[in-house]
Amino acid sequence: MIVRRPGCVPYEPTWQAMQEFTRTRDAATPDELWLVEHPPVYTLGQAGKPEHLLQATDIPLVKIDRGGQITYHGPGQVVAYLLIDLHRRHLKVREMVNLLEQSIIDCLADYGLDARRQDGAPGVYMDGAKIAALGLRVRNGCSYHGLSLNVDMDLTPFTWINPCGYSGLKTIQLKDFGVTEAPADVAERLLGHLRRHFPDVAPTA
Repeated sequence: MIVRRPGCVPYEPTWQAMQEFTRTRDAATPDELWLVEHPPVYTLGQAGKPEHLLQATDIPLVKIDRGGQITYHGPGQVVAYLLIDLHRRHLKVREMVNLLEQSIIDCLADYGLDARRQDGAPGVYMDGAKIAALGLRVRNGCSYHGLSLNVDMDLTPFTWINPCGYSGLKTIQLKDFGVTEAPADVAERLLGHLRRHFPDVAPTA
């Protein structure tokens, strides 16, 4: 799997690049994993309801093609996009979601934190509060979009939405639990767990 680290990049061009990569890839294309941060942006999934944005803000809202409702991305959040061939890996979407959640759970366990899944609500939670979100799109058996993990960011914009469509859902971050590692260092730790759960698979020649 090729890993790319473009840094803090605007959301829309990154989304368009994921679409283009997925549209043009073939059986010989290696899978890729992109580790990024984004300037402040709200993203609204395919079935997303605009009323989950609770008040007008200066933060742009982008309607996109992943599953799920509304979420927020901003500096201090680790975002990992997995552009993988599910057919080649013999993975179903539900299995991929489980592996993404487990990678985050394992990463947080490295910090002594007990994070868990929550039935019917994709993502990772601690005592009912959300610390990581997931959203995927699969086209022709290949995935794009991925996950976001809150590390050290301004959480205020989450209070202006119903995160992932849930009214009153509390959003938390690693900093709240005394984790002082920079987002880039957390990203590398998370990458190790993602690599373990999504081992390299040779593309078809």
